[in-house]
Amino acid sequence: MFMFILADPARARAFGLLGAKAQLSGAGADWSGYLALLAQAVAVGGLGLYGMIAIWLFGREFSDHTATDLLALPTSRTAIVAAKFTIAAHWALLLALLLAGLGLLIGTLLALPGWSGPTVGDGVARVVAAAALAALTSTPLALAASVGRGYLAAVGVLLAIVFTAQVIAALGYGAAFPWSVPALYARIADPGQDPPGLAGLLLVTATGAAGAVTTALWWNRADHTR
Repeated sequence: MFMFILADPARARAFGLLGAKAQLSGAGADWSGYLALLAQAVAVGGLGLYGMIAIWLFGREFSDHTATDLLALPTSRTAIVAAKFTIAAHWALLLALLLAGLGLLIGTLLALPGWSGPTVGDGVARVVAAAALAALTSTPLALAASVGRGYLAAVGVLLAIVFTAQVIAALGYGAAFPWSVPALYARIADPGQDPPGLAGLLLVTATGAAGAVTTALWWNRADHTR
């Protein structure tokens, strides 16, 4: 919709406030701006979506009272946790590819200018990379769902993280907070704000690994009598 409005300034004025919001998005009505906007959408919405997937995969076992049955199977608890994270990773990848594929189709239908192989390839790669960063930051939510023995407490943690990430990014310290890094990578912050750099990307990777490892440790050592 933003691209449809931005492609014609007169039409943007006719749309009024919606047109103004499209202008404020900072995107240009071409393939480069369009794919950058998709990457920003993934970076911001990815944590919420991928976080809910992680919370559902781990928290529902306790809400549905199937955790003890699952742990009674002749399968190691580490393998169970690894399988759940593998499913979450596949969902993250498939949803990112679905978004990129639909984006390419809609961009073609809108006849956006500026098509080139390198431009589209770089744009799609940025969408997938933003999705990967957002997915990595969702692993601690699996721990929250496990410790909270359900999904409600973990949803509260997710909302708190999303709020905190916005505040810290606005204060200019987003590169030091892993949940703000995907948005900085997608260049959704102020143009004057530095990108996260290698340190920020390593911080996200460490956060994802720590969330997965601590979740596995909790499942192995916690009391699962209820």
